[in-house]
Parts: sequence; C-alpha cells; structure tokens
Amino acid sequence: MSERHEAAALPETPVKARDPLIIRDLKFLGGMAVQGGWRPTDELPEVAVIGRSNVGKSSLLNILVRRKAFARVSRTPGRTQEVNFFKVNEDFILVDLPGYGYARVSKTKRHSWQPLIEGYLRMTTQLRGIILLLDIRRDPNDEDLAMLDYLAELEIPTLIVITKVDKLGTKARSERITSVVTAIEVDEDQVIPFSAHSGIGRDELAVAVVSLVTQPAWRRVEA
Repeated sequence: MSERHEAAALPETPVKARDPLIIRDLKFLGGMAVQGGWRPTDELPEVAVIGRSNVGKSSLLNILVRRKAFARVSRTPGRTQEVNFFKVNEDFILVDLPGYGYARVSKTKRHSWQPLIEGYLRMTTQLRGIILLLDIRRDPNDEDLAMLDYLAELEIPTLIVITKVDKLGTKARSERITSVVTAIEVDEDQVIPFSAHSGIGRDELAVAVVSLVTQPAWRRVEA
C-alpha cells in the first residue's frame, strides 16, 4: 500500500454476530454553518462522514443507524451545507460533513464549504476518524484525490467506503472495486463495499465505527 493514502485498518466482523451497533437513542444536536461557529462541547468521541455530492451519503447514514429518515435523501445533491452533529446512544457523535464537487451548486457556495470542512477537521479535539465515500461507478476525481491527500496530511484515520455496489453485476463490481482502490493506492481489503439498497457492508461499517470510537482522540488542539 502506498504511504500517501493510509487507510484505517478494518476490524474483523464476527460471523452471524448480533448487530454491532444497536441504536437505542439518536438525537440531532444542531449544525455548524460557519467556520468557528457553534458546535457541541468536546465531551464525546466523534466520527465524521464525507464524500462527493451524490455519492449516497444520506442513504448510507440512514442504513447505518437503521432510521429511514435520519438523514434526508434529497433528489438535489449538495443539500447538506452545514456540519451536522448527531448524538448516538450517549456514546459518540456522528458528524455529517458537507458534500463536495456538485456542479449545480454555485462556486461561491462550494468554496464556502472548504473553510467549513477544514475548520472542523483542524479544530475538533475529539475526532476519531473519517469515513470517506466513493461511488463505485465513478473514477476518483481530482477533488476525491485532493481530499485523500488532505486527510493523509493531517494524519486522520480514514475508512474508505465504496458505495452503490448493487448498481453493478458481480463481475463488473469486482473490476470497478479493483480500479478504484488502484486509483487511490490502498489495498482492496482496506475498503468496505456498501449498498444502501441491499444492506451489503452495513455491519462491516458498523464494526469499524465502533472500533474507531474506542480509539484515543486523533489529536489535541494546542492551547
């Protein structure tokens, strides 16, 4: 594996195990609309999710927490324009970061997301890791690769999830996964194939999230 894109190691998923992430309580805490704006107090570990607009982030979040309307699935990609915080089981905070790269959103709006995302990533003290989503049908573009490089620069543990795998047959799916992991320079066993439609990869992702939450904080902001 290349040193440039070091993905977080994936824990093994027990065969026929009970749900690794049972959701007992889920609460929307609020959104951060501007860099340095409101955010929850730094008490619970955080796991953040990011990806190109229209990559299936809302659908993935809905399946992960087993809530149909947890994250609104919009017909207009790019609707998430804030950093949104959700408390899970009083145990950790799931952070929904703005999508990037959707052409129909104004350049001014897209550029405003960059400092918002960077501000969150650089200033949070409780971040355990990032879940980065890539669409199996799309080659990683310059923005995807730039995000990977940025996360590697910050040395943030990163899980790579390849979404919408149900859109392809078995042979084409295998070929596309190989193509994507080659482009981002990680090993194939370090990515999670995922389908919000069939639920493929949900438990593997849940195990990985639970594992991240138990890790020490990625960094501390100096006083």
